[in-house]
This record gives sequence, C-alpha cells and structure tokens, in this order.
Amino acid sequence: MTMTETGKPPASPAAGRRERVLPAFAEELVGTLSVHSQYVLHGSIRDIHLVRHDKDPDEGGAERQYDDHHTLTEVLWNALREEGYEVLIRFDIADGFTVVTGRAPKDDPVAKEVRELLHGRDAPRAARAQRADTPTHLAEAERTLHSIVTGWKQQVQRAKKTPEVRPRPEPPQRQHPYRVVLLIDYAARIPTDVTRLSDPERDFFLNCLKLAEDARPIPDPDSGRRLFNPVIWLADGERDLPTWLVAGSERVRTIGIPLPDLGSRRRMAQLLAAEHIAKSGGSKDTDGQVRLDKKQLGGGLLGGGLLDEERRPDEHDVDTFARATAGLTLRAMRESAHMALDRGLSFAEMRDAVRIYQLGVKDNPWQADYVREQIRKGESYIRSRVKGQEKAVGKTLDILKRAALGLSGAQASHPGSRPRGVLFFAGPTGTGKTELAKSVATVLFGTEDACLRFDMSEFSAPHSVDRLLGAPPGYVGYEAGGELTTAVRNDPFRVVLFDEIDKADKGVLDKFLQVLEDGRLTDGQGVTTYFSECVLIFTSNLGVRKRTGEGRREGRVAEPGMPYHQLEEIILTNVKEHFVEEIGRPELMNRLGGNVVVFDYIDAKVAAEIFNSQVGNIQRVLREEQGVHLRLSDDAHQALSAHCTADVDNGGRGIGMLLETHLINPLARALFDQKELAGTAVTVTGVRPAGDGTVALDLRVVRGGGR
Repeated sequence: MTMTETGKPPASPAAGRRERVLPAFAEELVGTLSVHSQYVLHGSIRDIHLVRHDKDPDEGGAERQYDDHHTLTEVLWNALREEGYEVLIRFDIADGFTVVTGRAPKDDPVAKEVRELLHGRDAPRAARAQRADTPTHLAEAERTLHSIVTGWKQQVQRAKKTPEVRPRPEPPQRQHPYRVVLLIDYAARIPTDVTRLSDPERDFFLNCLKLAEDARPIPDPDSGRRLFNPVIWLADGERDLPTWLVAGSERVRTIGIPLPDLGSRRRMAQLLAAEHIAKSGGSKDTDGQVRLDKKQLGGGLLGGGLLDEERRPDEHDVDTFARATAGLTLRAMRESAHMALDRGLSFAEMRDAVRIYQLGVKDNPWQADYVREQIRKGESYIRSRVKGQEKAVGKTLDILKRAALGLSGAQASHPGSRPRGVLFFAGPTGTGKTELAKSVATVLFGTEDACLRFDMSEFSAPHSVDRLLGAPPGYVGYEAGGELTTAVRNDPFRVVLFDEIDKADKGVLDKFLQVLEDGRLTDGQGVTTYFSECVLIFTSNLGVRKRTGEGRREGRVAEPGMPYHQLEEIILTNVKEHFVEEIGRPELMNRLGGNVVVFDYIDAKVAAEIFNSQVGNIQRVLREEQGVHLRLSDDAHQALSAHCTADVDNGGRGIGMLLETHLINPLARALFDQKELAGTAVTVTGVRPAGDGTVALDLRVVRGGGR
C-alpha cells in the first residue's frame, strides 16, 4: 500500500516559508519522534486528508504540484517511511496484531519477518492474531507491545526461541532492531467503560504507561538518528482513554485532528470538481469510483483544458460547495460528490447533495414554490388566529418570507448552515405568542404537529441540558439520546418552539449559541443534528415587569394602553438588559439580532373577538363530541362577555380560564347526569352573580331540540 512515489517528508524548520506538504498533525508527530514514544490522535481520525504532491519532472503543465486525498493510515505511513521506519503494524481488539505494509508495496522481506515474529513462521501472509478482548489476550498483547517498542531487540541479540506463552520462530539474523510503527485502532473499544476499568484492563493500560516511560529510542543504522518505535493510539476523543494514561507521562503526546478549515475544503472541492466532470472520460476502478491521473489532477480546474466549456465548474461553484460543507469532514464531501454523481446532479447542484447527505431527504419544502404560495395565503389565516397583533404578525411574516428566499443571514460573509429562521417573541402573557408559533408551523408545513414545543421551565436544573442533547457516556439515559436532537433528526423540516426561554438554565442557553451560529448540535452519542431547515422560535415574558435589586421582577414597566412604539422600546431594552447584565450572555442577544418580535397588550375590542372565538370553539366541541347544541341568548352572551373580558391583563389565556370557570364547568354539571346527550339543545338564558364571586347560569335543556 503506497500513497505516492513522490510523497515528501515535512519541511524542516529552516524551510518555514515552504508551503505545507503534509497535514499539520502529521508534521507534529514526525517532528517529535525523538522525544515521544506514544501518541494519542483524536478527533477526525476516520476522515481523509489532503496531501500536496510534486509532479514527476517529465509531466507537463504549468502547475508543479497537485493535491490528492488519503486515509489517515496512508498519510502517517508515507511520512514515517521517509524517517526510516520499515513496517506498519495495526492492533485492535477484533483482529489483534496485523502487518499492514512495509517499505515495499508487495512481498517486502522485512514485513514478512515481522509477520513471522507476530504469528509464527508457518502463518499465511494475511494471518491474524487471536481476538484481544479477553484478559488472557490483553496480557499477551502487553508482551507483544513490548517487543514492538523495542524492535524485538532481545530476539535479534539472541538466535534462539523466546520463552513466551506460545513458541516463537527463530528470528532471522539481524544486526539491529526492527524499526516499526504500531497503530492501536479503535482504542476506545478496548475498555468496556473507561470510567470503570476491570482489573485486566487497568493492568493493560498501566503497563502501556510504564512502557512509554521505559522505552528507548532506536538508532537508524544508516543516518544514526535515534527515534522511538512509536505507539499511536487512535481515539475519537481524549476522554475515550484513561486520563492517567493520556496525561500521566511526558512521553505521551496528544494531537488533535480538527475538522477541515475553509481552505482545505476549497482544495477538496476543486479536486472533486475535476473528478465530477471526468466521470465520462476518466477511468474507473473496480469499486466504480473515478480515478484521475496526475496530469488530470494537476491540470488546473479553470484553465487546464480538462473540462468542457459548458460543464466546467467555476470558482463560485467550488466556493459554494466548500462553504456548504462547514462542519463536515473531507470524507463527507467526497461522499456527497459521489451521491451527486449517482443522482445525476451537476456540480453546481452540489449544495443540494450536501443537504441530502446531512438530512437524508431529497425533497426540500423550502425550495418549492408552494412554500411561498403558502406564506402568501397564510397571512389571512395567521391574522385570523392571532388577533390584535398586527405589527408582530407583520414582522413575523417578513422573517418567514426572508427564510423562504434563503436570505436569512445573507449579510454575513459566510452564512453557513444557520437555521432557516429565528424568532424571539417577547411581551405580556396571553397575547398569542404560542398561538403564532403554531400558526407558523401550520402555514409552512401544513400541520400544527410540525411545531415541536419545549416548555423551558422543565429545563431549569443545571443538568437538564442532558434531556435535550442526551446524557454523556456512562450516565443514565445515554442510550436514549436527546429529546431535541432525536426529534429534529427524525423530521428536520419543522418549527421548534422553546417556550419561556428565560426560565432555562444557563447551560441550556449556551447550547443555543451553537445552534444559532452553526445550525448544528452534537449529542451525547457524538451524532450531529442539523437545524438548517428548521425555524426556531423562542418566547418569553421578559421586559414587562421591572427588576428589583434582588433579581426578582415586580411591578409593570409596560402598561396596557401604552403606544406600541413606546412599549416595544421598553421591552427590547429590558430583554437586552436581561441577557447582557443579568445572565451575562450578550453573545446570545447578538445572535438574536433584529429577530425580537414584541407583542402588545390586547384591548377591549380584541378581547371581545377572542371571547367570541373561544365560545365558538366550545360550541364546536360540544356538537362534535357529544351531539349537544349550545346557544347563548343575547343578554347572556353580553353579560358573560363583560365578566370574562373585564380584566385583560392576562390576555386571551385569562379569558379562556374565566370561560372554563363560568361556562364550561356549569355546563358539565348540568349535562353530566343526562342519560342521552345526542340531539340535546342547551340554551344559556341568563347570567347571575353568585355569592362566591363567580356567576351562575340559567340553563334551559331540551332533549331532542338540536335535531
């Protein structure tokens, strides 16, 4: 397995101005082999990585270098091979120790010798050791690790069998130890639970730590350089291994492999653009993937003559693809490009391929014309459901129109994958904030069920964020996942409502920063959820009441009847003060920006409309559920309306509570003992004050009068 005949070692410090050939993590590892015996590589270890190669001298073209992508193993080995290492060995608990490659791609004699030392002289070339997931095999793995780190020094010095648990073949005669590299793959799967190690697991890791301290560098017989035979642990995160192993020795170095930056994604996008266009003219390997030779890869995307004029991607296509993959790996970019080829998408449509790769759905309601038509038609529907909030509804519709056109965050140099729309509803209670959120879901996605509601008063505890995102490994609820992330992955096209957001714990609020900025969250299981197709709505009663010195809120500063512009200014000021001064989260306020929508108090006219609407709802439910027809006489309707709308400080919700007490409860008492309800007509003929401060109803019940 060779990466390239022209792979170059990392630049020396004296060549600091030279363009980087290897990824940074590989340069760091290779440059510290003289002082570190073990490494923990964590992060994007399953990703592919870009390496810049020099062209062969006889190849044409203006460009003298070209990019190509390689696996982590390929990158590491081709860099370490240049340092004089002879063989690469891999270890994992499923396959044990296997020889991956030697200095020669095929039939390498040193690789054969090392394979015999590992498995025996008569073992086939691809022989594997026994599984290493039992105490006995872990103990044997410790001894093999010691032999690898020392380069089988004792076997080289003694031409006789090693008294091990199982017989070893007589090793070939060598004058110096073997210079080998060991990759411990899937390192996180060695312990059953890294926080509760079994005795064999603890002994294994402890001996590995001791081995890091006891190891000695091995001199290169040619150059005389003294470098360790490195043990390289591959883990998703640093915490996947015992902390005392990772941080317990100066000989153990941790190196993070980050997600690719925009520059790397641009280089990858340019490489994939050439591959995409060459699908009709390039050769294909047995796996069906397009393979280009160095001339094609180095010919240049825009001027090398490789691409047809009508089909050649331009810099805008490349840049759009690179920016659409923010937060993704280069491997995900490659898979998205393969998906585009499979679906017959052009390179200009690569953004759609990325969305399909992320969300798993082909149809995008936001790109369909019917969404814009739904918003046009939905204006009257929303205004009919949310009464007395003309300015709030108008601003909400503006933000929805912006979302439908894909203009949310368009002023930023890199909008990324932010949510389609973000709204923060603030104002007095009972004024229609939750109702408007449900109406938005109905207009955009056709059903109120598309509104996923979270009551944030349930997330006020410090560890309640685990309910949203999932518990960390080792904690109760880890396997269940997060309520928020699981629901959005199941249906990414929805409205997510966070009701009473000011009651949430600060740790929960911190998570929203990532959602608002990057449009994604990673749950406790390491699974990433994308919010790029969601509309996020936050509601709060912030700003209506003043804050005391003890942090409590008492006394209104926004009064009913106040001009809207004055009320809006007061509430916006108090909302900003809450986030900036009270909880110390100015960055959250900055990300909400101009998306704060202020709701006004309802007036007497709107209160009467809400009362009539809610009475109509009661009549409809009685008719559909029980077959009872409810009527109110003019006098009763007027008296009941006056009583229920006398105090509108609690908004429409307050009117509903009074209707429940003064109409629904008396009706329930009168109808409960009726044997036959279907076809019954109930007329409220009068409303009288009762001694307990409520009202009493005069009812006339006629059986069969509703038919």
